[in-house]
Formats: sequence, structure tokens, C-alpha cells
Amino acid sequence: MAGSQETFGKKEREKKRLKKRKDKLLKKEERKSKGQDSEFVYVDEYGQLTDTPPDPTRKIKVDASTIEIGIPKKEDRIEEPEEDKVGKVSFFDTSKGFGFIIDSKSQEKYFVHVSGLIDEIKENDKVTFELERGLKGMNAVRVKKI
Repeated sequence: MAGSQETFGKKEREKKRLKKRKDKLLKKEERKSKGQDSEFVYVDEYGQLTDTPPDPTRKIKVDASTIEIGIPKKEDRIEEPEEDKVGKVSFFDTSKGFGFIIDSKSQEKYFVHVSGLIDEIKENDKVTFELERGLKGMNAVRVKKI
């Protein structure tokens, strides 16, 4: 007859596994016994967690239809009309079809492309323009000579 296939290492691993299981059950029972008195957690008006229930006299009614989740649709947003900015053409290459305009108020430089022109422009012309976000920053569009 062959001997048992159980070795000392297998027995030790089995003992460890059973001990872990027993410890886990003990911890679970301990948590259950401690948790009997503080089963609920409440949030007060400041957003802090407490174990006391909130005061019903301080309750505020909120109309669920007034809560806005997410970003409003573009049609629903109120857009302020942007006033035309005034600036000076610092550089414009007619052969390549692009240039730069310096805003007279903020002294910022904006890229302008020939497709965004209403009137033909050249260097040192005073112009009015609007801004649009482009791939690499703000671009001057609807550029008119003053």
C-alpha cells in the first residue's frame, strides 16, 4: 500500500489557510457587534458626515426641475454679444495669405488668415476684428479696415 500523499508543507499551508479563515470570521463578527449602535450615517447641511440625524426644522425644499445637470445646450445659453476689437496689422504676407494683428487694448498678438478677411489689409492698417478659437489659440476673424 502506498503512503499518504500529504506532506509537512501541505499540512502547514492548510493550517495557515484555516487560521486566516477563522481570523476573518472573528473580525467580521467584531465589526457586526460594534456596528449595532451606529448603523446610519447622516450628512449635515455643511456636507459633513455625522451620526446624529438632521434637524427637521432646518429642512430646505428644493424643486428637482431647477437642478441643472451637465452643460446647458448652446441654444439655451445666454451669449453676450462680443464687441468688435480694434487693432493694428503688425505683419501680413499677401502671397502666403496670413499675418498678425496686435490688439490696441491688451497688446496681444492674434493670427489672421486671408479667409477671415472682409476687406483687403496691409501692414500698419487699423482694423476691427472678432476672435474665434483656432487649433493653436485665438484667431482674428471678420477683419475690416477702419
